[in-house]
Amino acid sequence: MNSSHILKVCQELNLREKQVVAAAVLLDEGGTVPFIARYRKEVTGSLDEVAITQIRDRLRQMQELDERRAAILESITKQGKLSDDLKEKINAAQTMTVLEDLYLPYKPKRRTRATIAKEKGLEPLAALIFKQNPDVDPKIEAARFIDPAKGVADIDEALAGSRDIIAEWVNENAQARARIRALYLEKAVLESKVIKGKEQEGVKFKDYYDWKEPVKTAPSHRVLAMRRGEKEEFLMMRITVGEQEALSILHEMFVASPANACSSQVQMAVEDCFKRLLSLSIETEARLLSKQKADEEAIQVFADNLRQLLMASPLGQKNILAMDPGYRTGCKVVCLNAQGKLMHHTVIYVTQSEAEKERAIQTMKKLCQTFDIECIAVGNGTAGRETEAFARFLKLPGIQVVMVNESGASIYSASDAAREEFPDHDVTVRGSVSIGRRLQDPLAELVKIDPKSIGVGQYQHDVDQNKLKNMLDDVVISSVNQVGVEVNSASKQLLMYVSGLGPASAQAIVEHRNTNGAFNAREELKKVPKLGAKAFEQAAGFLRIRGGKSSLDASAVHPESYAIVERMAKDVGASVEDLMKDEKLRQKIDVHKYVSEQVGLPTLLDIKEELAKPGRDPRAKFEVVQFKEGVEKLEDLTPGMELTGIVTNVTAFGAFVDIGVHQDGLVHISEMSDTYIKSPADFLKVQQKVKVKILEVDIARKRISLSMRSKPSVKPQGSKPSPKPFAKPSESEKPVRKSLYRW
Repeated sequence: MNSSHILKVCQELNLREKQVVAAAVLLDEGGTVPFIARYRKEVTGSLDEVAITQIRDRLRQMQELDERRAAILESITKQGKLSDDLKEKINAAQTMTVLEDLYLPYKPKRRTRATIAKEKGLEPLAALIFKQNPDVDPKIEAARFIDPAKGVADIDEALAGSRDIIAEWVNENAQARARIRALYLEKAVLESKVIKGKEQEGVKFKDYYDWKEPVKTAPSHRVLAMRRGEKEEFLMMRITVGEQEALSILHEMFVASPANACSSQVQMAVEDCFKRLLSLSIETEARLLSKQKADEEAIQVFADNLRQLLMASPLGQKNILAMDPGYRTGCKVVCLNAQGKLMHHTVIYVTQSEAEKERAIQTMKKLCQTFDIECIAVGNGTAGRETEAFARFLKLPGIQVVMVNESGASIYSASDAAREEFPDHDVTVRGSVSIGRRLQDPLAELVKIDPKSIGVGQYQHDVDQNKLKNMLDDVVISSVNQVGVEVNSASKQLLMYVSGLGPASAQAIVEHRNTNGAFNAREELKKVPKLGAKAFEQAAGFLRIRGGKSSLDASAVHPESYAIVERMAKDVGASVEDLMKDEKLRQKIDVHKYVSEQVGLPTLLDIKEELAKPGRDPRAKFEVVQFKEGVEKLEDLTPGMELTGIVTNVTAFGAFVDIGVHQDGLVHISEMSDTYIKSPADFLKVQQKVKVKILEVDIARKRISLSMRSKPSVKPQGSKPSPKPFAKPSESEKPVRKSLYRW
């Protein structure tokens, strides 16, 4: 463990050294973020998941920096050019940028104009001119280097070569790069223009045909939109600064004053350096930095949305009839029991002839009676509203009808997980099952799908895919462990996200369960092959066994603390079960009596709280969102209409809302509230029920503008639509549910 790294993390995150050291040690020992945050509070000083994740990621970044530092020192040492001063600067570098600047003069490079000039023997001339001695005449000195055999035909060629060498020295000067970089960071302008002749073909990027704004304030979605337009060869994008301002910095650093013959040569070299080398190099860095910043913002938006979707309210264990709507091919219908097991499947036709519709009515009634259906789940894709209307028309007593967001269901239906679970059923049956299970427990079903296919992000295919995957994996792991997993019914895909488990151990648990029957106690997990003591320690508290030998096995109390609970029960003269049921008995417990070197007050307070509501689900209570009857397509919408909707995606510029017309509408950030809102994510969450008003409808482009303000400025039908906030995604990256992207 590097003590300097620990101290730096303490300063950056404003944490005590003891906390950071404790977290680092636990992480090094194989501890997971959820486990450390939940069950090692006394060790870390009650650090939460966010802080532990920040410590983990920052220590990892500094380790990567140290590895690069060692590689650079080794490379320069092999060249025989590592001075004590350079070594000190390299060891003091705190960022990868500074480190690479220091390494640049020693970095192996391709043949350049400067290297060619050096091969011609012009480096001594360049060094002499660079000193800018007023008594030196560069032309006289250059005449001494004329050598046709080396390719130096005359004085002008000698001076030109020396300027090339000086230009490279300036370009590789760490201080010069730092100052020009600072200028770009503070004052650079992002510009984009349409490529001539691509005006019609690239119309989806029309907003950026002649766009200019400061890089410093450019929002994530615009940066990513312009980069996509450039990638698809519709736009040209540049990041520039004022040339004169940049040159004045370089002149101050390298050109002697008052001017002389040598300084004039240096000035020409400096100007050539900026135009040919330095501006392009720093622009590339600025593009990369702006991309990294945009990526971070977009990834954070995606992560926040994903967490809200995963933590959406579950209907719970109820018998479900799920319908995947369709016109020509009919509705795929499946019946699931309370545990999500497929009991029956068929196809009905509700949008064709009256005879077919009557047969569908009879089939539905029979299925609901046979399988004791408690709720009907209808996918919200094509024909979804018509199918929902049909299900409500049945008016089956005691049976709710719920529209379910089916985004990603078709991805699951064609996945290896679906084929493994339903090898004898086609994709239509698997997709319908996914819709029904998503209503029962969104988290358990959505973990089977690549998060990027769920459609709750912005520009997720344009951002750094490794960073995106790491962030989304953290979100899924955090959500799964926050809720807890029923070990006797969980899928392999759900189990693999439990703290301490992975694909192999999750598969081993499922195989052991299939072979030996349900687990009756957490201790039995120790018998599972490939599940060692460390994995058990990390996972046990997040795995639930309802109806097992011990009532504590259904709670979040870790097995390592069972003895403490038994002591508590004994001290108040009751059983553990009585203690969990009786509030008066729990009030008698003085947790301070049980503090020890191994168990502190934070854990004891958590235990007492858990005993009151063992294994409780932290997700909100399920609420049905019902769309307005008679409003099923874009043509049914009129400006000023008030509707109920559900938020499907929150972005940096607004939120998309499903209002039941197969096309989500956009509530721009300026239309969210009568008061100022800094970020849409501060105001709205995915799956939130909202009231909206129609501002305008563009049927041709399938765009709906919505407002949540008390007195919005409703635009008349047919008025010119507002400019689109971002570019349309390419066909290859559209999610299954296209309505999640509007333009």
